[in-house]
Amino acid sequence: MTSAGIPRTPVPDDGARDACAGALRRLAPPARRFLAHRKGVLVRLALWSLAESGQAFLVGHAVARCVDDGFLAGDPRRGLLWLGVALVAVLSGAPVVRGVFAQLSGLTEPLRDALVRRAVDRSMARTAPGGPGGTDRAAVSRLTNQVEIARDSFAGLVLTLRSFVFTAVGALLGLLSLHPALLVVVLPALVAGLALFLATLRPMAAAQRRALAADEALGDHAARSRAALRDLAACGTGPGAERRGADLVADAAAQARTLAGWAAVRTAALGVAGHLPVLALLVAVPWLRGRGASAGALLGAFTYLVQSLLPALHTLMTALGAAGARLLVVLDRILGPEPGAAGPPEACVASTAEGRDRGRSRGTGVRTPAVGGHPVPRAAVPAVELRSVTLSYGVRAEPVLDALDLRVAPGEHLAVVGPSGIGKSTLTRLVAGTLAPSRGEVRVAGGVVTGRPAVELAALRVLVPQEAYVFSGTVGDNLGYLNPHVRRAELGAAVRAFGLEPLVERLGGPDGSVRPAELSPGERQLVALVRAYLSPASLLLLDEATCHLDPASEARAEEVLAGRPGTLVVVAHRLSSAIRADRTLVLDGERAECGTHGELLARSPLYRDLTGHWHA
Repeated sequence: MTSAGIPRTPVPDDGARDACAGALRRLAPPARRFLAHRKGVLVRLALWSLAESGQAFLVGHAVARCVDDGFLAGDPRRGLLWLGVALVAVLSGAPVVRGVFAQLSGLTEPLRDALVRRAVDRSMARTAPGGPGGTDRAAVSRLTNQVEIARDSFAGLVLTLRSFVFTAVGALLGLLSLHPALLVVVLPALVAGLALFLATLRPMAAAQRRALAADEALGDHAARSRAALRDLAACGTGPGAERRGADLVADAAAQARTLAGWAAVRTAALGVAGHLPVLALLVAVPWLRGRGASAGALLGAFTYLVQSLLPALHTLMTALGAAGARLLVVLDRILGPEPGAAGPPEACVASTAEGRDRGRSRGTGVRTPAVGGHPVPRAAVPAVELRSVTLSYGVRAEPVLDALDLRVAPGEHLAVVGPSGIGKSTLTRLVAGTLAPSRGEVRVAGGVVTGRPAVELAALRVLVPQEAYVFSGTVGDNLGYLNPHVRRAELGAAVRAFGLEPLVERLGGPDGSVRPAELSPGERQLVALVRAYLSPASLLLLDEATCHLDPASEARAEEVLAGRPGTLVVVAHRLSSAIRADRTLVLDGERAECGTHGELLARSPLYRDLTGHWHA
């Protein structure tokens, strides 16, 4: 975890290559079963493709015959007749393509239906009782975008692979029928280019995975940093997050360069397979003529290469390089194992037991020692007590707080620190009774707060949120709202203690009018803090209620509130609040620590990191 509480996102290394092989092994059995149940469709597709082989054979053969048996033999009529045969072969491609597409739907649509069923079953199994739980955020993407990508990629692969195989068979048979020496010239370059291309498939797929992971890690870091900007500024940990971002940018650039290198190798393979056979045939013309190859045979060979074989090979390479990689990744995401489901059950049980024994987390929640190193006397009734409190914002959602135990002594000043979104505000709402725990018990002054009437809760605690509420009325009404019987002398003393005299004088004294829109956010927070100070409730909960104040005003306000009889719990906006508190509760998503400033410096790596950067 970084100093700002932003988790480091690991970027995969060369293990991505093994991931590709593992994906192929996982997908092979279901692929064989899927094709085995559609033998009829495959047979009909093969029959239509045989017609494509015949078409490829006839075009080159007819060109050779029209030259040798027609125009060069002095028989134009026969030459034109053979050209007509070639024309018919070309025109016959339209009904062949139509027949192929008609059969193709018998493969692609069942695949799409099967993938949709699998995606739905997987999402339902995750949220069902006994399932792994949590929100399946990828369900919509799998049901829409990923399924359509898989169907389109599969259709493209079937079309190109089938076309290459049957076109190559027809073209190679045609070369053999014209002259066997033609295969000796053409095949080595074709095989070399194809072999080089196939050799790049696995490392390039691994490079694509690493590049994608690096890009996702960079985007995740940027999103987390944006969400934690306030923590970065308050804790002084911006330089660390900036260095982490620079490392991720450099890694993403390195992975992009690696991917570009493999793309260059693939381009070379396309060049070898797509152009070298034609060059080899041109260079070998004298040698072929010396072995009896006719002019028509040479022209027919060029026709086979340029019109049939090389376009089919180029299309195959392009499809395997793009659609094939997409299909592999998407199918593995839909049909592969549930993320995090591969670990043995024993590991999960041990982790849970260890979390209960050592105060470690379960899921993303926290569990903290009851009193951290600052024991609360058993005879005293805690001002705040949480007993195995768990809170989830949904039936199957991951808990924000998980089995949290906490005891705050009467009169104690507790600060709560941690990165944004970790559960600090949730904790104050639970203690205030405005939010009920999913499991466990929250007590204030010995009584359970859940379900208690608002009037009783108001007598126990005051919650001051980040956005302070100020209403239209007099200054006195706003400051004494929670204590209607406050005396004018007490109100004046509180105004002086918080340094609010300039604002009160500007508004016309205690009887002056307040227009909320004319007050700055900091002024509104000071009004709310004085209001809480004058409240008769013994427990004050400040949820970043001083975030709009300058450090000096914040320190003054917290010192005044800490000197007030009662208990103070502060969700800290600056680390200085933690240093001023009696104890600090550190929430970091992995474990929670509660103790004094010195104890946390010894026990909590996150707290050391934050305070060290803050002092710097």
